[in-house]
Amino acid sequence: MSGAAASGLLYGANVHANGIRQHYLRFGGTGPEIIIVPGISTTAAQWAFIAERLCSGHDVFVLDVRGRGLSESGPHLNYSLDACASDLIGFAEALGMGPYTLLGHSMGGRIGIRAARWRPSSMDQLILVDPPVSGPGRRAYPIPVEPLLKLLQSAKRGEADAALRSPSAPRWPELHIRTRAEWMHTCDERALIESHKGFHDDDIHRDLAHLGVPTALIVAGRGGVIRPEDEAEIRGLLPSIAIRTLESAGHQMQIDDTEGFLSIVEELLARPRDRFDGRVSTFGKQEISEDVPTNR
Repeated sequence: MSGAAASGLLYGANVHANGIRQHYLRFGGTGPEIIIVPGISTTAAQWAFIAERLCSGHDVFVLDVRGRGLSESGPHLNYSLDACASDLIGFAEALGMGPYTLLGHSMGGRIGIRAARWRPSSMDQLILVDPPVSGPGRRAYPIPVEPLLKLLQSAKRGEADAALRSPSAPRWPELHIRTRAEWMHTCDERALIESHKGFHDDDIHRDLAHLGVPTALIVAGRGGVIRPEDEAEIRGLLPSIAIRTLESAGHQMQIDDTEGFLSIVEELLARPRDRFDGRVSTFGKQEISEDVPTNR
């Protein structure tokens, strides 16, 4: 990542938080803080190109979620949504952060929702990037886990690069193919399985109805994860939410349309925190601090 260093990468580091080793990359070093939490099989290194673009006016931290990248993994860990949300809260506290913006993609968005429910005072705002809206009694998440597990096995054999260039693979730019091929092997298989299962077992809609943090949702127009009826339900639960759609992009919108994605994120970062879309935010809802589990 020598090129990234010239563009804003300060360092990669580890911190002991919530009882485990958490690895992160830091970009910029000055300005309001942003924590980026990637999706189910994505590492901090794969979001570095976004952090580089955001760090000119922000202090950006990109987290390796437990069981991915260089963060702690193994059979002793709990890979539940609660555990990952507790990690996020512990991470911010261990680094002494003030209120930060949480930018969470897919699974990272669900982690952000749960953490915001538990610790609303720790967040300045929550930006959800195409999070799964599956859950108990709801339609299944449209992206199956089996192709991820197959890719993981290829990566463990050193064959991810070929798999990512197969006719059935997404047509990604060379940089993203190489980065995913390099880091995919670091994912813990059980972390992928348990997280995907959690998409169907955990009810984030119950959290959304109680959020006390200014929240925005970015929907992938070609992703198939969030439908118009889902947007309507979410707005009913959280009337203050700002919803933006990136029509040109699939679920990996930060790759499919990087400039469009950054344009939306930068617009949301620049908005006043006390108001979204002319609606008063939900500040003042009760903070649930005593219920945050350790979930090692």
